[in-house]
Order: sequence, then C-alpha cells, then structure tokens
Amino acid sequence: RMPVFDAITTSFGTAGTGGFGIKNNSIAGYSLYIKWVVTIFMILFGVNFNAYYLILYKKFKSAFAMEEVKAYLIIIIVSVVCIFFNILKMSTSAVNAITDSAFQVASIITTTGFSTTDFNLWPEASKTILIILMFIGACAGSTGGGIKVSRLVILIKSLGKETDSYIHPKIIKKIKMDGKPVEHEVVRSVNVYFLTFIIIFTVSVLLVSLENKDFTTNFTAVAATINNVGPGLSKVGPICNFGGFSALSKYVMMFDMLAGRLELFPLLILFHPAIIREIFSGKRKSRV
Repeated sequence: RMPVFDAITTSFGTAGTGGFGIKNNSIAGYSLYIKWVVTIFMILFGVNFNAYYLILYKKFKSAFAMEEVKAYLIIIIVSVVCIFFNILKMSTSAVNAITDSAFQVASIITTTGFSTTDFNLWPEASKTILIILMFIGACAGSTGGGIKVSRLVILIKSLGKETDSYIHPKIIKKIKMDGKPVEHEVVRSVNVYFLTFIIIFTVSVLLVSLENKDFTTNFTAVAATINNVGPGLSKVGPICNFGGFSALSKYVMMFDMLAGRLELFPLLILFHPAIIREIFSGKRKSRV
C-alpha cells in the first residue's frame, strides 16, 4: 500500500542506486516488507550487469562463477552478520536488527544512500564497517559507485603476487580473474586509479578540514561524496546534511562527487595544462 508517487521515486532511487529519500526519515517510515524489497533490489542493482547478460542467455554456470560477484556477495554477508551481532543488544528485536543491518550494508556498499535508522548511533565497530563499505562500493558494470569490487580483487591479487615474488624471485605468476589472465596494462591502470583516488581523497580531506569541524565529519563527508554514497557520520550522518559547510568545502565535495562518478580521470583531464591552453587559445579541435 505504498503511494504510487513514493513507489515510483523509491524504485528509481533504488535502481539507480542514487537513493535520495523523498521523506525526512528516508525509508524508516515504511513497512518491514518494503524495507526488504528495497534491500534486495539495491543488492541486485549493485551486481555486475554482465552476470545478468549471461543469465539471459542461460549461461548460469558462468554467471554465478564470476569472481567479482562472489566477492561482492561474500562481503555483504560477512558485513551483515558482523553488524547484526554488534547492534543486537541496542535493537528492539532481532528482526529489526537484521533488517537494519542488511538494509544499511546494502545501501552503503551499493552507494545508494537510503537509511532506515540513524546508524550514527551504532557502535564504533559497525560504523567502521560501513565506512570500509563506502570505499569498496559495488561491482564494476553496475549502477553503484565506489572503488569497485573488481579493482579490490585485482589489488589483493597483485599484493599476493608481489609477496610471492619476494619469497621466490624467479617465479612467473599471472594474475587471473574468472580463470582468464589479467593483462599487465589493466593491473597498472588499477594501481594508478587507486593511487589517484588516495591523492584526491587526502587533498579533499585537508581542504575540508580548514573549517575546523571534527575529523569524523571531514573524513566521512569526503568519503561519502567521492564514493557517491550520500550520508556520512557525525555532522553529515543520515539525519543531517551538508548545509553547514562553507562554499569552499561544498565546491571541493562537488568536485569529488563528479570525479567519483566519472571514475576520476575524465574530470582530471579537463584540468590538464595542455587542455586548458587549447581551450583558452580557441584552438581546441575535436579528437576521435
């Protein structure tokens, strides 16, 4: 019995994982059934759409064997279980605890941004898990943001490869995803992306911190914007907003939102000296 307008806007917010709630309490005021429907579909829209393509062509084995999808679901399950036990004592019931933990994990990892509770009041362990999920993000080829699970998997495998090479200097080892070798160029681009992400994030936190707000607010505000999540913690928690920041901080976070959504480099290219010179000289030519 959800009103049609609410149903349409909530569905679009869920499908696009851009969950701007139309009510002040986001999804908290809706029924348990609606919360679980939104939870399930947030997770589904965070899956790599290549998996759905394979399912469409009845290649079920290949779809469910995708390493990124498996890692994504494992991260969600482990996070939900950890948060559930962590908030169980402060919840009114076990049902509410599992609902809130599942919903918030799905909302944060898919960078949707809906909320059913003020998770800013949760224990530190639960809040830390949510912050980590902000950075991990959804799968590549989904509607979610963040660093992406596939990049995380490649980074972990790169770490394993480098560790093995220190122990066995003559070893020849190829990083593989879904049983196929990952080209060196792809591994290099992932490493460069991660380094660029860290640099932009660090500079953004430094600029936002000039306002003298607490570290949790500054850190999670930048994390929430560059990963396109929405709510952060402390003064930018789920029941707060970004209205208290100065114009400088807002422009920094607007840049972060655009950079995070565009995978960093398309926006950074606009600030390349060569591009700026061509634009201001009026000699910019179209390139194929």
